[in-house]
Order: sequence, then structure tokens, then C-alpha cells
Amino acid sequence: MTMEITEDDIALLVPAFYERIRHDDVLGPIFDGAIADWPHHLGILEAFWSSVMRTSGRYKGQPMVAHVRHEAAMTPENFGRWLALWQQTSDALLPPEKAALFQDRARRIAESLQLGVQYYRDRNAA
Repeated sequence: MTMEITEDDIALLVPAFYERIRHDDVLGPIFDGAIADWPHHLGILEAFWSSVMRTSGRYKGQPMVAHVRHEAAMTPENFGRWLALWQQTSDALLPPEKAALFQDRARRIAESLQLGVQYYRDRNAA
């Protein structure tokens, strides 16, 4: 039986995850330097994950554009750290099947963002 991802799952996971991010020695300063209004941004992130996991259409932004602005911090090591914290948080808060769905999607998103940032770097180096 497949478990449906709910808005409550997203509302539980996203703020808890970004609380961990903000307290992380490496990622905390990067995110705090990029985000001025955390409550507002958490709403955007919840809309993003709702769109990704539930195809709700709530998110209307351009995540690649937002991340390319901070391309210097978009290293494989930082993406790996982000994914590890995502896995820890989702494992701690969600049933295993739901956590696995979120983790799989996060890996794909991280890969896509890394490819997009590298494309941006390559294009600007030429």
C-alpha cells in the first residue's frame, strides 16, 4: 500500500529540516546569508514541496534562478551535507515509506540543481 504524502507531512518536515540547517555549522551561515525573512521563506519552501510531492501547483517560483544567485556555495560537499540532513530529518519524523519518497525526490532535486549550477558556471566561463 502506498502512503499518500499530506500537507501535514510537509508542514512537519520542512520547518524541522530548515531548523537543523540553520543550526548546522557549514550550511547555517550560507542559508542565513541568503534568506532575510525565514517565516516567509518557509511558506515558499512548503509550497515548493507541496508542488513537488503532491503536484498541488502551489509553488510559482524559479528555484534554479534562486540557487544560481548563490552558486559559490553550491558545492558537491554542501549538497551532500544538505541531503544528509534531509535524510536524518525525514527519517526522524516520517514513516519509512514516506521518508523514502521525500529522500528520493530530494536526491533528484539536488542533482538537477547541481547540473544547472554547473551549466551556469560553464556558460559564464566561456
